[in-house]
Amino acid sequence: MKTRPITVDELWKIERIGNPSLSPDGAQAVAAVTRFSMDDNESTSSLWLLSTLGGTPRALTHCGEKDGQPQWSPHGDLIAFVAKREQQGRKDEAAQLYLIAPDGGEARRAATVATGVEAFRWFPDGRRLAFVSWVWPELKGPKAQAAKAKEFKERKESGYATSEAQYRYWDHHLPMGRVAHLHLLELSRDGAPGKVRDLFEGTPYELTRTDPDANAFDVSPDGRRLVFAFDPAPEKKVGNCFALAELDLKSGRIAVIARDADWDFGAPRYSPDGERIAFIASHQGLKHTMPGQLAVWARDGGAWEVVSGEWDHEVHAPLHWEDDGQAVLLRAEQQGRQHLWRFDLPDRRAEVVVHGGTVQGYDKAAGTLVTLADAVDHPALLRAHLPGEAPRRIEHFNDALLKGLALGRTEEVWIQGASAAGGGVGDEVQMWVTYPPGFDPKKKYPVMQLIHGGPHTAFGDAWHYRWNVQTFAAQGYVVACVNYHGSSGFGYAFLDSITHRWGELELKDVEAGTDWLLGKLWADKSRVYATGGSYGGFMVAWMNGHVPPGRYAAYVCHAGCFDWAAMFADDAYTWHAKELGAWYWDDLARIHAQSPHVSAGAMATPTLVIHGALDYRVPDAQGLAYYNTLKARGVPARLLWFPDENHWVLKPRNSKQWYSEFLAWLQQHAGTAGRAKGAPAKAARAPRKR
Repeated sequence: MKTRPITVDELWKIERIGNPSLSPDGAQAVAAVTRFSMDDNESTSSLWLLSTLGGTPRALTHCGEKDGQPQWSPHGDLIAFVAKREQQGRKDEAAQLYLIAPDGGEARRAATVATGVEAFRWFPDGRRLAFVSWVWPELKGPKAQAAKAKEFKERKESGYATSEAQYRYWDHHLPMGRVAHLHLLELSRDGAPGKVRDLFEGTPYELTRTDPDANAFDVSPDGRRLVFAFDPAPEKKVGNCFALAELDLKSGRIAVIARDADWDFGAPRYSPDGERIAFIASHQGLKHTMPGQLAVWARDGGAWEVVSGEWDHEVHAPLHWEDDGQAVLLRAEQQGRQHLWRFDLPDRRAEVVVHGGTVQGYDKAAGTLVTLADAVDHPALLRAHLPGEAPRRIEHFNDALLKGLALGRTEEVWIQGASAAGGGVGDEVQMWVTYPPGFDPKKKYPVMQLIHGGPHTAFGDAWHYRWNVQTFAAQGYVVACVNYHGSSGFGYAFLDSITHRWGELELKDVEAGTDWLLGKLWADKSRVYATGGSYGGFMVAWMNGHVPPGRYAAYVCHAGCFDWAAMFADDAYTWHAKELGAWYWDDLARIHAQSPHVSAGAMATPTLVIHGALDYRVPDAQGLAYYNTLKARGVPARLLWFPDENHWVLKPRNSKQWYSEFLAWLQQHAGTAGRAKGAPAKAARAPRKR
């Protein structure tokens, strides 16, 4: 069969599978599948049933546009999900909880919650659910909440007034005067709307203000208690340490069960007998970069302890207890891959259950495990892992499309990068190299450094839609992704090595990667580029002031940090001093030593700057200031600014424009690397004030 390189349009034709939920007997899984339309510039999501024993997947919902977060009930008779629909004579103003039988039929709204539903969990009895909703804490009862929600929606004012330290997150302002509460929904027997009760009403408790999800709480196996993570500090802000509390549903009493001013707790999960709670704990009092570790609280004695302290890996939610209560399933990165692990509690030993690629999600029931995992050469796939059997694919949504595409080969290489300790021999650093389809080492190819963000993340063996290496390689580029010092998945010392000296080690690592590329006969030394987003954008701006002009033909800076003092407008400003070593008003010289804008006088490499107006993590003024600086200095520059995108570009047509501008910019500057460049044109004279 003749194949073709992947295009941006085909990238957006791929159907994206959500996290699976298993039926109690493990025989079926349900997952949301999202499809995008480039013509309509929209997406739709529906629920699909998939057999873990073999068989053809079946669409469960058809009428909704954004059906998601499906969860099978404990008795297997219902599937709950979150959606906004026009149904039963009413159009949802906010997302609601819906129920549908697994054998099909019409979904029904479980209740009408004026303040909406964010996330939920079933109770073991299958007749109750706990869910998250943002409410006005001073009001009592659903009628008062509904009236306030109507009043707020119909207000004529548009100003946002607040005295909170944490007032916006990612791409949205936090609901004015509202907080995230846990609610109890009791389903009716006759299909009528269920009864809703705010479990935190009249208390000072609330869930996290940064997108609370189902990992923020859990329901005990006997259905009598709820455990949740909360911020005990009077003033809520990013970086505070969370504690764990338990709610007794019969009495309504809430007891704090685990709290330490130096530790941050989250993602609690009850053991099968309800006598222990596994959770993730990070020793923030020691250092802000400390990893999340597996910890266990025991009801007998009321004490908690870290159990994975000797295991140099960061633990990621969700946690899942094995049925015998002797082990916990979890995800953790290891050298550019994210595996599913089983952590044995008696032996305090971790072993890989499912290798990545990147395991994005999983569920387990009745001995059957289902994983959602992708890799650099394929988008996310659902597989069933039954005892004693080889893993089995349980869907083939994208097979026909992918069968016609030629994808590039990816190679893992290790290079000698910077020395974190300052010695003469550099540390080993991982670099992924993806070659164009049909790569011929006898030909010449342009090379592209793709620098990841974070900085404490990594480029993994994963399928990335916003920075898809296969799409870049399909255009003829050899794409390199360096997991520089500071990256996650290579041990704590490697991750923490860049703290208080941003730019130093990372630059040496990226440059070592470029040296490796240029040492190959197939590398076209006149077509060498560096690109990156977020912290990767910071690195590209840093390189423009610290790498001699001519080394790279052009840069692409997406949502990059340019001026660390001005970055104080971001939504996570409380971590600046932790990462940079000081507040800017206490030691501006130290901040400037790590800020790209200070080296603007040396910047001469053509740069495409990309930013979104809804980016509150790296406010768009950072990109605009960088672009304006380059224009004022006479450096060739181009700006791509989105009024409706956040830190990421998520709309199909905007993504197509993003890739088009990205690739056109590199092509425009093809053949210019490796040449000595003169100083940029003299800065334009500022207009005279009138």
